[in-house]
Amino acid sequence: MNTFLFNEFIGISSAAWKQKIQADLKGADYNETLLWKTNEGITVKPFYSKEDRTNTKLDLPKKGFNICQTIFIDNEKIANSLALDALRRGATSIQFISTKPFNCSLLLQNIDISTILIYFKFQFLPSVFLVELSKFINPNKTFIQLDIIGNLAENGNWFINLNEDFKQLDLILKSNKNCVSVSSDLYQNAGATIVQQLAYTLAHANEYLNHFGKDIAEKIHFTFSAGSNYFFEIAKLRAFRILWATLLNEYDQENSAVHIFTQPSLRNKTLYDYNINMLRTTTEYMSAILGGSNTVSSISYDAMYHKSNEFGERIARNQLLILQQESYLQEAQNFADGTYYIEAITHQLAEKALTLFKQIEKGGGFLKQLKAGIIQKKIAESVAKEEEDFHAKRIILLGTNMQPNKNDIMKNELELFPFIKQRNIKTLIVPVNRKRLSEIIEKERLEKEND
Repeated sequence: MNTFLFNEFIGISSAAWKQKIQADLKGADYNETLLWKTNEGITVKPFYSKEDRTNTKLDLPKKGFNICQTIFIDNEKIANSLALDALRRGATSIQFISTKPFNCSLLLQNIDISTILIYFKFQFLPSVFLVELSKFINPNKTFIQLDIIGNLAENGNWFINLNEDFKQLDLILKSNKNCVSVSSDLYQNAGATIVQQLAYTLAHANEYLNHFGKDIAEKIHFTFSAGSNYFFEIAKLRAFRILWATLLNEYDQENSAVHIFTQPSLRNKTLYDYNINMLRTTTEYMSAILGGSNTVSSISYDAMYHKSNEFGERIARNQLLILQQESYLQEAQNFADGTYYIEAITHQLAEKALTLFKQIEKGGGFLKQLKAGIIQKKIAESVAKEEEDFHAKRIILLGTNMQPNKNDIMKNELELFPFIKQRNIKTLIVPVNRKRLSEIIEKERLEKEND
């Protein structure tokens, strides 16, 4: 074919489109009527064109995403059985969460470590234990999700103390690959804006580079949470790859490839009308996939109030399987390339996050600002604005602050405490708390159920 289908149509410039829109508005102000500004300070236009493309080359994964099943290690034999079952049913990676050392042989029995990606999320310092674990794993297929700075931010204390935590991490770095994780999901679930999430994650990771040197960059990987702002969440993950490459360029590091593990946010999940959580996670899975995540972890619709159960986990895993195998998203990591809108907001998010990152570094770095409470204060300001929008119904959670089902009774369904827990312990810093947006309304409804 020598001619393109649309060659017979005359090209229309953005200026011409805007002029036509202004005429159709019949006197209404274009900016006030059709432009809106997000909490990130980004102005969203009513239309985008090729003039908005940035043509920024991203270092995206070479292959499609992995489907991950998360399993808490309480009993090694049961955890192994759950992992093998998940793998048989479509999962291609496993995340094990552990609070203490475990029997490695029993946990990994019959799991093909040559092909299966395995993530170990440690909630303790495993420097001695990793010597034993290394005998049973494939270092090229294993990611150690250990984040001593993230632990400080979330719990208010180091595992042991600053010097000992960094000393033990140094020992781990000397003998392990993929062994430093940066917990961006903490900031998202605490209520930070997308720009804050990006800037704090970059500054957080930069603390490790400053302490251990640029050569550990290839051992750092990232955990993100995807919220319900569909296109912005796609752009967020893409923007972070730009930011990471920009930072490593300052360290004269050419390899800017980054491994991203993403799971749906819990911040917008609700106790009441909980089936809607499945709709929320579906769009969040899609954002994670189209944003170029290496691995997407499933979260069940009832995770905040039910113990781990076969039904919820199967539904969550099947959501990802449908997207991967029936919705043609198996190799979707490049689908957003060239999209006018996504490229435009990706560029703006990256610019604004880089500006905030520079402010943090100028102020002494992430750890200094965390200890001074500046990071917590800025997140609290964002949370206050988001909660104001939620209660004013500018942010809608269907079934909670819009069209609630008055007959929905939950008091007898709670196997887990679904709210933020108050801890009466002394901390070095004010913790960054994960908190769901709907908690205040849910507490009020539960109290009425008990009346």
